[in-house]
Amino acid sequence: MKALFIGGTGILSSASAARAVEKGFEITMLNRGKSLRKPPTQAKILQADINDTQAVQAVLGDQHFDVVVDWIAYTPEHVQRDLNMFAGKTGQYIFISSASAYQTPPSNIPFRESTPLQNPFWEYSRNKIACEELLINEYRKNKFPFTVVRPSHTYDRFVVPAEGNYTVLDRMLKGKPIMVHGDGTSIWTLTHNTDFAKGFVGLMGNSHAIGETFHITSDEWLTWNQIYKILGKTLGVDPQLVHVPSELIAAYHFEIGSSLLGDKAHTAIFDNSKIKQVVPEFSANVPFSLGAREIVEWHMADTSRQIIDTDFDALSDQVISNYLKAWPS
Repeated sequence: MKALFIGGTGILSSASAARAVEKGFEITMLNRGKSLRKPPTQAKILQADINDTQAVQAVLGDQHFDVVVDWIAYTPEHVQRDLNMFAGKTGQYIFISSASAYQTPPSNIPFRESTPLQNPFWEYSRNKIACEELLINEYRKNKFPFTVVRPSHTYDRFVVPAEGNYTVLDRMLKGKPIMVHGDGTSIWTLTHNTDFAKGFVGLMGNSHAIGETFHITSDEWLTWNQIYKILGKTLGVDPQLVHVPSELIAAYHFEIGSSLLGDKAHTAIFDNSKIKQVVPEFSANVPFSLGAREIVEWHMADTSRQIIDTDFDALSDQVISNYLKAWPS
């Protein structure tokens, strides 16, 4: 089967491309070639900006694909562009939405695909919801063969799954306090990208996925305190965690605050029954204890990978200092 990946070298897409090739898909990747994640050697690489319609038409021509996956569509305008470009030229269009589109804060846990979509805190999530609505309408009107996938927090060895990325590890190693939103006891779901890929590739070309929506996550649940403690243990340190209200962090930094209040500050547990029914081979087998080891080993293997976000580092110092002055422990 022929599949087109728009993007293809991100956290989600790189693992999915590798597994798709293993499963026998003929993969064409359309991207700008600016990622540290290398595409599979068997994939055909076409360099073009998806927003440059003429350039895309020049490299794709009139090719028909069994599956088209847009990994970098974030707004209804992006999806409408894809509809104009691929209607009648694909047997399945997969849109990457987000689990943050689910009702926030949630009134019921676990999340199911039938959970209402509503996020008053984060524009990113509202845009994803609008994209889904556009695809549903197109399916009803013209039977456009869409599938929606809602990932939650998915990671690989290249990125620390916490605000600040490597800066968090650096602060731990230096004995500096770590800013943790809320009291650190909200439950979170982290999914390794190779586990996500199992479920995702199983949906590609799957007739049972047309017109349907799926989330694909691990079944391992951790508190944020546990997540930071596991990272610290992997580094060989006992991190000093300072708990700061999410609303206060948002007052200092709008973008970080939006991602907290619109996502990470709330418990996120998922019922994965639907993906397991449609893709029986799906199972999430990489615990975060193993994922954390991969993350630490990769970053520590080369000092060029140890990039400190000085703005986030300074923000952490400022917020923690001011918070402890106002509410000393």
